[in-house]
Amino acid sequence: METTINYRPRRTMLYVPTHVERYMDKARTLDADSIVFDFQESVPPEQKEAARQLLREKLLQSCDYQYSEIVVRVNPLDSEWGDDDLKAIADLSIDAIMLPRIESVEQLNNAITRIDELRGDTVDIMINIESPLGVLHSEKICGASDRVVAVVMGTTDLSNELKINQTKDRLGLLTSLSLVILAARAHKKCVIDGPHFDLKSVEACEFSCRQARDLGFDGKAVVHPIQLAYTNDAFTPKQMDIARAKAIIEAIEQANKEGRNVAVIDGRLIEPSLREWAERVITLYNTVKAIGQNELLGVVR
Repeated sequence: METTINYRPRRTMLYVPTHVERYMDKARTLDADSIVFDFQESVPPEQKEAARQLLREKLLQSCDYQYSEIVVRVNPLDSEWGDDDLKAIADLSIDAIMLPRIESVEQLNNAITRIDELRGDTVDIMINIESPLGVLHSEKICGASDRVVAVVMGTTDLSNELKINQTKDRLGLLTSLSLVILAARAHKKCVIDGPHFDLKSVEACEFSCRQARDLGFDGKAVVHPIQLAYTNDAFTPKQMDIARAKAIIEAIEQANKEGRNVAVIDGRLIEPSLREWAERVITLYNTVKAIGQNELLGVVR
């Protein structure tokens, strides 16, 4: 059964500090859908220039990171480091640039203008929403440019500014997370949950991943390779999902042949809009399978 949609998995987006060479080398072997080379929060001020030089050295040497999407997160453009970050990556072959702490359409558009002046191309843009103002303006921000392909939550900064306790169920964040998901989906953007920072508790991280999936996120940011296996798994369709997706498509096609617009499966009404969900699930499953993973064993190559 063929699907017609184009969908790029971003189940896991691994932040990699750009001032530590062994981390950058290790990233070439990891099973992350996206590698985010970070100039911002993970790099100390005194290491910013060294980080730029190291990233240039590594990417000019080779951009082979298996199937991973290559993203660079720069410092805020109104900081003392932001413009130098953009200049350092202006001639590098990357898939996207991530802009931190976007809070307005004007800020986003100004950043894209500066990126285009330096690069001369139309590289994809990703944005961090990580403040109350960013959340409140997220609908306008998501609709401001077709260049924006993904919205990534910055949940730590957001929690701090909301002055909430960070609980396992993330109760204080749910309204903000849902508002950004709504904004992203309204404008057909990929939306990624913020990272889970407790590296010792696999159970807590798995809970956070599955909560993010059930809220509607496409994937989750990751801060350590140890989190990749179960984060990938949480956002990978299972055999039961594929069986249901195929059944939905077959039922809708049969109903259309019989002059009906809806179908019934096991007593449940199936509307045409569910076909989009079904095709997305099948596409994601086939893409994951093609890179050597499955929902039961993780990496199988």
